[in-house]
Amino acid sequence: MEHLNFNPDNLLSPAKGRLLISEPFLEDPHFKRTVILLCEHNENGSFGFVLNNYVSLKVEALISGLIPFNTKISIGGPVQKNSIFYIHTLGESISGSVHIAEDIYLGGDFEEIKTLINSGVAGTKDIRFFLGYSGWGKEQLSYELKEKSWIVSESTSEQIMDTRNINLWSQSLRAMGKDFAILSNFPTDPNLN
Repeated sequence: MEHLNFNPDNLLSPAKGRLLISEPFLEDPHFKRTVILLCEHNENGSFGFVLNNYVSLKVEALISGLIPFNTKISIGGPVQKNSIFYIHTLGESISGSVHIAEDIYLGGDFEEIKTLINSGVAGTKDIRFFLGYSGWGKEQLSYELKEKSWIVSESTSEQIMDTRNINLWSQSLRAMGKDFAILSNFPTDPNLN
């Protein structure tokens, strides 16, 4: 009989470009069953964006001068929820953008982004928008990792940029192998099982 490991060891350390996957029973409403792209992680703290928590707003309603842009906006986290942030695959062609991982970049000159969107050069596969971000102070994320609130995973550009994937949390766990795949099958409320 095969032994099931319900508490697998996560050997990856947090780093820019990696994902944080919430453990199945994390109750914080901002982070329940979420996947976060880490955009920075250093001795002073960490920040990133929740990839799989969406809000029903149109980007063009939030940003003046933008043509209709058929994409989902993510709630990036509970910090600065009235601010818009963005990641993209447009590279260093956007001045001021910061490389995160593979072909993923953060921010940069927003007027350049708007021009590329309005001219049809940049589409929904090239840019993602977030309201707010997720942040951790010095040592806070390390503490939460010791408490096993998060599982660290490698990322792919496809995972990061795909706003249509409604199963990102469970697929990200399954991609880490059978010990983590077990976690993806846990019910949302174990009392109902």
